[in-house]
Amino acid sequence: MHQTLYDKLWDEHLVETAASGESLIYIDRHYLHEVTSPQAFEGLRDKHLSPWRLSANVATPDHNVPTQRGSAFQVEAIQDEIAKIQVLELDKNCVQFGIHQFDITTKEQGIVHVMGPELGFTLPGMTIVCGDSHTSTHGAFGCLAMGIGTSEVEHVLATQCLKISKQKNMLVRFDGQPQPGVTSKDVVLHLIKIIGTAGGTGHAIEFSGSYISAASMEARMTICNMAIEAGAKVGLIAVDNQTLDYIKIHSQLSETMLEEAEIFWGSLHTDQDAHFNKSITIDVTKIKPQVTWGTSPEMTIDFDGAIPNSEDFEIDQRSNVELAKKYMGLEGEINLLKLKFDKVFIGSCTNSRIEDLRAAAEVVEGKQVAQSIIEAIVVPGSGHVKAQAEEEGLDRIFIEAGFSWRDPGCSMCLGMNPDQLSPYERCASTSNRNFEGRQGNLGRTHLMSPIMAALTAITGNISNPS
Repeated sequence: MHQTLYDKLWDEHLVETAASGESLIYIDRHYLHEVTSPQAFEGLRDKHLSPWRLSANVATPDHNVPTQRGSAFQVEAIQDEIAKIQVLELDKNCVQFGIHQFDITTKEQGIVHVMGPELGFTLPGMTIVCGDSHTSTHGAFGCLAMGIGTSEVEHVLATQCLKISKQKNMLVRFDGQPQPGVTSKDVVLHLIKIIGTAGGTGHAIEFSGSYISAASMEARMTICNMAIEAGAKVGLIAVDNQTLDYIKIHSQLSETMLEEAEIFWGSLHTDQDAHFNKSITIDVTKIKPQVTWGTSPEMTIDFDGAIPNSEDFEIDQRSNVELAKKYMGLEGEINLLKLKFDKVFIGSCTNSRIEDLRAAAEVVEGKQVAQSIIEAIVVPGSGHVKAQAEEEGLDRIFIEAGFSWRDPGCSMCLGMNPDQLSPYERCASTSNRNFEGRQGNLGRTHLMSPIMAALTAITGNISNPS
């Protein structure tokens, strides 16, 4: 029987399927952070349980950590009391239960979806979960990776299994060579604009096509990261030589184990003539740099396109469009080009890897942040990314241009740490969500690529990257 990659991974990890249709699948890797784990560990204590397989678990704090820390920083210095308690609880729980943690003082600490692959904990063919919706990032390695809730975090810790219903299969083909200045962030935002934030609901999306084949692992991670914004629980890409080259550099496996594993990894692709429940093909050559205008990732337009009118939408959607325009301060605006921005954020689990920072640095080198920009920050996704960027001199390029160079963390992607917007501030952001208040109360977020965000920092508004 011809199978999709998702079907193969599912069958490989299936424990049993109940009469209700729900299944139990085995989990190979469990990532933990400080926000969704405290209640899970408390549940283990209350039930007198221990983690089923310690080596499957890897933890790091990322959501709540300040990004201006310095080498001597200690958890007790966190100002927000709830954030401090959550980070301290993660330390305590990892010590008590024996879980491997890269804590706030280690050079490996970082955003969990950046740190995991670069330290070799993400391997092809794995089932991977984390109490974070953007766990789909790891699907770039031919993994079945998904976000889970706090109660499920406890269940996976205790049983090494997850109760879940199988998804349908969806294929998204990206074909062609992108225009200069167009990145994987633009490609995935364009997809979400077309199919909407519910377009992948109930499906695992497999990304393929000539564009994907030529894309770097970092670009693939960006695309899988935002599969959740298209409604899919899972986003994944077949294993190829690009995947194996990355794994050989970052893996902790011995040479012998790598050679043996490659035999299995070579099967991690969709069979010819396998059935997909939905499919779409997108010509990447026609995509321009994308920017969101509203309060959902699907509210995206070409950077020089017209902001839509409510009349352009179905009747049941028009009130949401008007509310989004009002929240974003776009009433009466024709396009985004004349908007003045207050802050710029380059970071998040979507766009904080070394490739992203290099692209942004190339734009700002030798230039200065516009005087109208109150603050422009660059937040590397991990300690290793930060160290590599500093070794290449990227930190000096950003600092000399007027950016603030920070320590790793989720930062301004979400308002759970000191990096936040003030009411009505407008931000060019490389993060993944532009929901109301996500970056701070009444903050206005425009999602875009690192290239576009860097350019916005220099010009003060959205400009043509070419």
